[in-house]
Amino acid sequence: MKFSILLRSSLFILGLVLFGDGLILILQNKIHLGTILPFCIGLCFLIYVIFYQKIQNMLQKNLKLKIFWQVGWGFFSLWAISVLAFFIYLHEQTQANTPIIQVDAIIILGSGIIQGRPSPTLASRLDTAAALAHQQHPQAWIIVSGGLDYRENITEAEVMSAYLQEKYHLNAAKILEENQSTSTALNLKNSQKILQAHHLGLNAKIAIVTSDFHTLRAAAIARKQGYQNFITYSAKTPLATRYNAWLREYFAYLSGWLLHEY
Repeated sequence: MKFSILLRSSLFILGLVLFGDGLILILQNKIHLGTILPFCIGLCFLIYVIFYQKIQNMLQKNLKLKIFWQVGWGFFSLWAISVLAFFIYLHEQTQANTPIIQVDAIIILGSGIIQGRPSPTLASRLDTAAALAHQQHPQAWIIVSGGLDYRENITEAEVMSAYLQEKYHLNAAKILEENQSTSTALNLKNSQKILQAHHLGLNAKIAIVTSDFHTLRAAAIARKQGYQNFITYSAKTPLATRYNAWLREYFAYLSGWLLHEY
């Protein structure tokens, strides 16, 4: 009895947190698996706690339903453990310090804009790239990669370029815009054409700047596409959206594997 009360209390608190987290971010137009899933899971937990007794009565009367219920909880638990393991792995990967080396070009991967301005996640990537750029040889190219977002009338690449020039006074002549891509794979594939146009092959020294949670997949895709001499630099993900972004990346990583992106 005490365990049942403790379980329901824990699920109610967890449900409120997940539901509230997802709802707040969805209302901010951040609609993806990293926000929708916590919202739905939280809602299910709350419904379960509120209608606990009715659900238990139904399960007691229907053996097949009870078995299905228990199997469902088993699969959910295994999935939750796999997500936790992925989060721990990502956390460990982001703790390593990447040495600053001289490169021929810096590729900054897009991450969405909001009303013509970089999203917090994208701003963090640009800030990291700017710090890296200031330590590079003046001849190093900077490729800002990102196409046209939904409901926007300006490409990510344009916004990224403007941000770097306005905030960090980087040389506009050294910033190259890749404004067609809508995914990580396309970011890197389309950037190859720009590199080649400036006499840089896949063996050139390339820095790929992206978010901490994204470096693992970005590096895997870069290797698959033939980049031979690259290094990834990770930008911190804002805490308010960090774990939602990590959850989204969990599915993106699985999707990339299934689609043979790496």
